[in-house]
Amino acid sequence: MAKKYYAVKVGKSTGIFNNWEDCKKQVAGFSGAIYKSFQSLDKAKEYLDDKNIALKSEEFQFEITSDDEIIAYVDGSYKKDTLEYGYGVVLILKDDIVELYGKGQNPEVAKSRNVTGELFGSVRAISEAIKLGKKKIIIFYDYQGISSWANGEWKCNLPLTMGYRDKIREFRKEIEILFVKVKAHSNDKYNDLADHLAKKSLGIEK
Repeated sequence: MAKKYYAVKVGKSTGIFNNWEDCKKQVAGFSGAIYKSFQSLDKAKEYLDDKNIALKSEEFQFEITSDDEIIAYVDGSYKKDTLEYGYGVVLILKDDIVELYGKGQNPEVAKSRNVTGELFGSVRAISEAIKLGKKKIIIFYDYQGISSWANGEWKCNLPLTMGYRDKIREFRKEIEILFVKVKAHSNDKYNDLADHLAKKSLGIEK
């Protein structure tokens, strides 16, 4: 029987394990565990080192078990009559929840409307995580570009998207970033809160 290597990306402990029993100890009973088996050690290492992950929320549930980890929900909004873009961020720590929001009016990037807010929200969330000394952030989002531009899946042809892509690359030198897709307006408690905060930043909601 060919030897297998088990790479655990999210679990009780992460790393490469030489047999299923050791791997099972790390993933059994761990909600949202992410792992895969390989016949090559190099392939297992390549998988483990790949930070370009985007998952769907229905495939992934995450419970913060370490002080080094943080969850963020981000959303963006746009106010047509003032040409302002805004963002909302919900940070979920092991023992606290932090709400953040902000807005901008740069005409060069305001052309992208609420997309600008979405990207600014993602950047703000990661910046705050780094300030807090976190080593891993899981970003829940409902606009595909947040992960697709960050991970090189979409071509960046605007200063806004190129700047976002480059910023994420710099961030990844300091923190592990995972992206998780949620459905917009699906009664997801924290996604709805991020949406509310984005609108609040522009005075659309109180």
